[in-house]
Amino acid sequence: MIMVHSEDEITVSLHRLAHARAGDKGERLNLALFAYDPCHFEVLMAQVTEERVRALFAHRGVSRVRRYPLPGLAGMNLVLDDVLQGGVNGALNLDGHGKTLSFLLLGMEIALPVTAKV
Repeated sequence: MIMVHSEDEITVSLHRLAHARAGDKGERLNLALFAYDPCHFEVLMAQVTEERVRALFAHRGVSRVRRYPLPGLAGMNLVLDDVLQGGVNGALNLDGHGKTLSFLLLGMEIALPVTAKV
């Protein structure tokens, strides 16, 4: 979905610009995010910040987010600590796997100029 916010800005879900892969180990979640089009890499770097990702996952108790840019691949690696609520084997929730959490990240809203290629 594309939402127009002003004459010069629109908002799109991150999944329109990028795809993600996830992995988990204990309490640590690894999210790899890659732009479909390398021209969107700078937008992702500007808006998919450690602070925004931490706020997005705050309800899961995340204690730390580290971002590692991968400019040659038009992507980034995000490492989130203490977000899996005990991990696959220790959580009481139905699915403690990190792979399901990549969809939460891909729902993040990204602001773009109206002229941007989506």
